Amino acid sequence: MDRKHYLDQINFLFSVNRIVTLLGPRQCGKTTIAKQFCSTVKNFPQVNYFDLENPEDLMRLNNPKTALEDLNGVVVIDEIQRKPDLFPVLRYLHDEYPDKTYLILGSASRELIKQTSESLAGRISYLEITPFSLTEINGDDTKKLWQRGGFPKSFLAATDKISSIWLRDYIRTYAEQDLYALGLTVNIEQMKRFWAMISHYHGQTFNASELATSLGISVPTVRNYLEILNNTFMIRILRPWHENLNKRQVKSPKIYLRDSGIFHHFTNIQNYSELLKHPKLGASWEGFALEQIIRSLEVEATECYFWATHSQAELDLLIIQGTAKTGYEFKYMDAPNITRSMQIALSDLSLDKIIVIYPGEKPYQLSDRIFVQPLQQAIQSNPSV
Repeated sequence: MDRKHYLDQINFLFSVNRIVTLLGPRQCGKTTIAKQFCSTVKNFPQVNYFDLENPEDLMRLNNPKTALEDLNGVVVIDEIQRKPDLFPVLRYLHDEYPDKTYLILGSASRELIKQTSESLAGRISYLEITPFSLTEINGDDTKKLWQRGGFPKSFLAATDKISSIWLRDYIRTYAEQDLYALGLTVNIEQMKRFWAMISHYHGQTFNASELATSLGISVPTVRNYLEILNNTFMIRILRPWHENLNKRQVKSPKIYLRDSGIFHHFTNIQNYSELLKHPKLGASWEGFALEQIIRSLEVEATECYFWATHSQAELDLLIIQGTAKTGYEFKYMDAPNITRSMQIALSDLSLDKIIVIYPGEKPYQLSDRIFVQPLQQAIQSNPSV
């Protein structure tokens, strides 16, 4: 798979800071990208690789200053969250040796790896690596990406059955091993049930009290589990946007499982034919297309919202960049048309435009500020791709 876009971004970030961190869920391709980058960039005559899941490498870094101080070229440290005490050492080495360069890989968000912000502020750049996106695959594989999700071993599996088994094992390993490796203490069976229950909220507003009652756990525990899934890139929490209006607006966040393959696993969808007949088809399309749009625009989570009022006016996705406001609707239908909700959103939110993403092949215009586009074309038209 061609992931040159990430290689170019890493190269650029090294012109900003000498420590670059690749963040993303386990098995999304971070290690492969790091190795590709180190093998293709001539600036690094020597590569020193430490995989902290390898007991020998972990032991070598028991005395990190001694192990790292005399190394030349680029130092790659994979699964950095397994040894957070490295961060103060990296700060010392960064400041004392201006010729040293570090590529760090982690399976948790920067919020979860708090040590980086505390020890390396002003010295580090972050890049989120995601599972495969539409911009990286052949257009003929769009349906497969939607159905299987973007994790390489799921997407590239020889059959749908193999993909389904891999996703099942990935979810089990995440709950039983990965969270422990991150230093997070959770009830394993409780977390599995919680994750499965979250799939029922995919594309809907989140009700912590309702979920707590269903699972027999406390509301603080529900919120803690939600943040864990968010900080490990499993879900997307979309915050509501509030305008200063005399209307009652929805204040709870919306929840999406970020990988469509994982969502389909929890909803027992094992092939594309089953997806097309499933009651969650519309919700699946909304989550898949929304995630692809956000990735292609490379916007921060703080720039992404949804909007809804208690009088049923809503907007699936609102992206705010500076003074620009763009709305997105995701419709799994043959020919979307203007709705009253779109008209209200245009007026109340002072939107520049609304783009309706649908599974068809031809773009068309509904009004001077409402456009219908196929997903693939909408992504290709984004300047960041």
